[in-house]
Amino acid sequence: MHNFTISLDGFAAGPRQDLEHPLGEGGLRLHEWIFRTRSFRELQGQGGGETGVNDDLFRARTAGVGATIMGRNMFGPVRGPWPDESWRGWWGENPPFHHPVFVLTHHPREPLEMEGGTTFHFVSHGIESALRQAKDAARGRDVSMPGGASVVNQYLAAGLIDEIDISIAPLILGAGERLFAGLDRGTIKLKQIRAVDAPSVTHIKYELG
Repeated sequence: MHNFTISLDGFAAGPRQDLEHPLGEGGLRLHEWIFRTRSFRELQGQGGGETGVNDDLFRARTAGVGATIMGRNMFGPVRGPWPDESWRGWWGENPPFHHPVFVLTHHPREPLEMEGGTTFHFVSHGIESALRQAKDAARGRDVSMPGGASVVNQYLAAGLIDEIDISIAPLILGAGERLFAGLDRGTIKLKQIRAVDAPSVTHIKYELG
């Protein structure tokens, strides 16, 4: 689990996601530290950006990733059966992934090939199926899971995540999607292997036993 940022009260997204609020109300503020880095701007095909601890960490997190798994809510605000295939994600025609992305959904859809090497595959046969497909596509590289919280919680409950690389932003959201919600506390054993105090955010990495 890489590049996953939560508020101090444990929320990974704010409430009431819509077109104007991709991460719910207030949720985009969680990722301001990412948006300012040079490495993130490079993924967007842009210049400039900040260097330093946050940039180094974001670059290291993304360097070894060969595939991504995400929830449908992270892909977009459309709920229920797909009315058509006009929604193509939040990121424009050249998303910042540049590798296969597997979107968990209850409603099948044909793969969506984008510019820059990103193809969205819509998986309707559960989290284990998505993980198998992502591992095959990654070809020995990491499989990253950036969200949302409900999908991460499903994988945590199933014991299918081996590392959590989490960032904590100094924000209080008060509501939204909470990491670790509904999990049996006895099922997760964490070993801290790194903590980094950085501008506007704290980064902590855990291994799961």
